[in-house]
Amino acid sequence: MGDVSSGSGGDRKLPKLPIPGKRNILITSALPYVNNVPHLGNIIGCVLSADVFARYCRLRGYNAIYICGTDEYGTATETKALEENCTPQEICDKYHAIHKDVYKWFNISFDIFGRTSTPQQTEVCQAIFKKLVENNWLSENTMQQLYCDTCKRFLADRLVEGTCPTQGCNYDSARGDQCENCGKLLNPTELLDPRCKVCQNAPRIRDTNHLFLELPLLKDKLEEYINHMSVAGSWSQNAIQATHAWLKEGLKARCITRDLKWGVPVPHDKFKDKVFYVWFDAPIGYVSITSCLTTKWEKWWKNPENVELYQFMGKDNVPFHTVMFPSTLLGTGENWTMMKTISVTEYLNYESGKFSKSKGIGVFGNDAKDTKIPVEVSDTLFTWADLQAKLNSELLNNLGNFINRVLSFIAKDPALEDSKGVGYHSIIPEAPGAESHPLTKTFGEKVGEYVEQYLEAMEKVKLKLGLKIAMSISGEGNAYLQESKFWKLYKEDYPSCSVVMKTSVGLVYLLACLLEPFMPSFSLEVLKQLNLPPEIQGSLSEEKRDIEKAKRPWEFLPAGHKIGAPEPLFKELKDEEVEIFRLKFAGSQADRVLKAEAEAKELAEKLKETEVSDGRGKRQRPTKSAAEVKPKASAEAEISISRLDIRVGLITRAQKHPDADSLYVEEIDVGEGQLRTVVSGLVKYIPLEDMQNRKVCVLCNLKPATMRGIKSQAMVLAASSSDHTKVELVEPPQSVPVGERVTFPGFKGDPDVVLNPKKKVWETVQVHLHTDKELVACYKDVPFTTSAGVCKVSSISDGSIR
Repeated sequence: MGDVSSGSGGDRKLPKLPIPGKRNILITSALPYVNNVPHLGNIIGCVLSADVFARYCRLRGYNAIYICGTDEYGTATETKALEENCTPQEICDKYHAIHKDVYKWFNISFDIFGRTSTPQQTEVCQAIFKKLVENNWLSENTMQQLYCDTCKRFLADRLVEGTCPTQGCNYDSARGDQCENCGKLLNPTELLDPRCKVCQNAPRIRDTNHLFLELPLLKDKLEEYINHMSVAGSWSQNAIQATHAWLKEGLKARCITRDLKWGVPVPHDKFKDKVFYVWFDAPIGYVSITSCLTTKWEKWWKNPENVELYQFMGKDNVPFHTVMFPSTLLGTGENWTMMKTISVTEYLNYESGKFSKSKGIGVFGNDAKDTKIPVEVSDTLFTWADLQAKLNSELLNNLGNFINRVLSFIAKDPALEDSKGVGYHSIIPEAPGAESHPLTKTFGEKVGEYVEQYLEAMEKVKLKLGLKIAMSISGEGNAYLQESKFWKLYKEDYPSCSVVMKTSVGLVYLLACLLEPFMPSFSLEVLKQLNLPPEIQGSLSEEKRDIEKAKRPWEFLPAGHKIGAPEPLFKELKDEEVEIFRLKFAGSQADRVLKAEAEAKELAEKLKETEVSDGRGKRQRPTKSAAEVKPKASAEAEISISRLDIRVGLITRAQKHPDADSLYVEEIDVGEGQLRTVVSGLVKYIPLEDMQNRKVCVLCNLKPATMRGIKSQAMVLAASSSDHTKVELVEPPQSVPVGERVTFPGFKGDPDVVLNPKKKVWETVQVHLHTDKELVACYKDVPFTTSAGVCKVSSISDGSIR
C-alpha cells in the first residue's frame, strides 16, 4: 500500500523531490550498527516505527521519503573483524547484506537502504568539517587515552570495558563510550578497573592530540533551536528530559577524532593519521545516503521552509540527535533542514532481560523469519506469553473474526444447503436508506470520531495509540454486527440486513487502510479478499474526501461489486508452539549454537550405541563394569519453582482478623468450586478497600497453618521494597481466568500436593523470587506467566516476593 520505492526490495522508481505546496516529509531511523544481525529491539525501536509513520504519510497523500542504512565505521566494526579474522570492509559487506535481507522480509518500505562506507559519506562529512574549521568552532587539545602495550595501539571507546563509575550503578561491563546499564555517556579513562576487550589486559593512560567541537560556544544557538523545535515538533517527554539533562549538566567540548584506521579520514595535515569519531560521522550518514538516492539531495536537507524532518531512534540515541548533530549543522552556518519531531522508543526487553546485539540476547531478525508470526504486535517487554495473548485475542478473535464474519456472510449462496438460506452470492448489496437507519447512522458517527482520533494520534507520532484506536474500530464493528442480529435480519428485514452488510464491508476496507501502516501484508490480503485490483491503493487523503467517508462507511465500496473468496486471516498460536519458540530462542545466539552442537553430538553418540550388535542381529547395550554400577537413589524431585502450585485467585471478601490488628482474613476463589480462607499480614501496607474483588497470585500448596485461631489455607504473594517499608500485591492480568496455574517457561512438572516443610522447598525457592526493573514478577529471570501475559506489581522494582 502507498507509494513505495524501496531500497529493501521491489522496483526502484525515480527518486522523489520536494513538491512546492505539498507536505514534504523526510523520515530517518537510527542507522543500525553493522556488527551483528538486527534484533527485534532494533527493528521495532527504530526501523519499524519509522516505517509505520512513513506508510501513514503516504496513505495521507504526503510527499514522504524514508532514509536508512547501516552505520559501518568505528571501533565495533574493527572489533568484529578481529573476532571473525577478516577485514572491516568484509564485515560490513557481510552484515549489510544480512540487514538488507532481514528488512526485506519485514517488508520495510525504505526509499533507500544505504550504508556509510561510501565515497559520498566521505565527501559530505569532510565538507561539513571544513565549514566548522572555517567558522572556528573546532579546537585542538591533548587528551589522555588508554593505550594497550600488548596490542600496541590506542584503544577506542568500544575496545575498553570496565566498571561504570556512576554512583549506584557499578555495572561491570560498561563500554568506554557509554554504560549500557544506566545510559550514562562516558570517557574510557573514567572507567574503574578498565581492561582491553581484545587481550583482557589492563591498559595504561597516554597523551594523544585530537580535535574537539566546542559545544559550549554553540550553546546559545543550540538552546534557541531546542526551545523552539521541541514545542513546534511536539517532542516526546522522554526526549525532552534526556536533552535537558545534558544541558543542565553543562555542555563540554566533544572530541570528534579517533586513533583508528577504519573511518572517514580527517582532511587536516596535523590529523591525517586519524579518522572521525563515529558519533560525529554516523548522523551525517542520513545526508550521504540521501545523496546516493538523488544528486539533488540538498533539496531535502537544505530546505527547512518546505521540508519537515522526523527522526526515529531508541532512547540511548537521543543526545546525539538533539544536541550533537544539531550543533554540528548549526556550526556550519548553512541553511540545514533541522529535526522537527523526534520519536523515541524505550528499550524492548526480552523475557525480562534487555535485548542486546553485543550479547546475542533476544529474537533476531533472521530468527523472526523462522517463526512466521505477524511481527506488528509488540510492547516494551517482549514475552512469548504476551505475544500469544495479543495474537489470539486482538488479531484472531477481534480483527480476524470481524472481517471473516462479514465476508463469509456476503459470500454465501442462499441456494446451498450449508448456507441455511442466507447470503449474497459474493455480491455487495444495495443499501437504500442507510443514512436514516438508526443503528447504522449512530455507528457511522462513532466510526468517524474514532478515525479523527486515529489521525490526531498518528500526526503526533503516537503510533501505539493510533494502533489501539484502529483496533477499537474493529471491536465496534463486532458490536455493531451483534446488535444488528444480521443473521435474523436477512429473513425478517432484508433491506436492513443489506444496509448492515454494505456498511460492514465498507468498514472492512477502512480497517485495511487504517492498519496498512502497521500490517501491510494483512491489508494486501484483505484487499485481495475484497477482490480489489492491486493498483487500487488504500487512501486517507483529505483531497479525495476519504476522511469524510469514514462517517458513512457504506459508501466506500460500490453495490454490485463481487468480492473474492474469504479465508481466515490469522492462525491461533498454541501453547505448545509458544513453548517451542521460547525454548528455541532462550539464551544468547552463541548459547543456541553450542546447544545445537551438543545435541547433535549426543544424538551421534546414541546412534553409535544402537549400532552395537551381539552378532545375531540383536542390539545390545554396552555393559558396565562393577565399579560403574551405582545403587539407585530414591527419586527426589529437584527443588525448583515447578513444585509450587501458584494460581490466579480472586479475593471475594476481605476483613480484619478479629484477634490480630495486623492481619487480614480473605476469602479467595482459586477455581476449586469452594473458597479458601487465607490470613495475610498486609494491614499495615494495603487499605482494606483495596483488598476487595482483586485478582492476586496465590500459593496454594503450603501446609495449612493456624494464625491467631484461624486456619490459613494458602498464601497471597506480595513484593516488598528493600527497606521493607512498602509492600504491593503481585497482580496477574485482569483478563486471565480465575484458577489458572501461573507458569514459568522452561520449568515443567506437576506441583507437590503439599509442600513438605522439612524439605524446605518454599524457603529454597523464595530467595529467587523478585521483581525486576520493569516491575515484572520473576523466579530468577523467568517471569510469572499466564495465558493473558505476565504478572506485575505497581511500583516496586528489584523487590523481594514472599
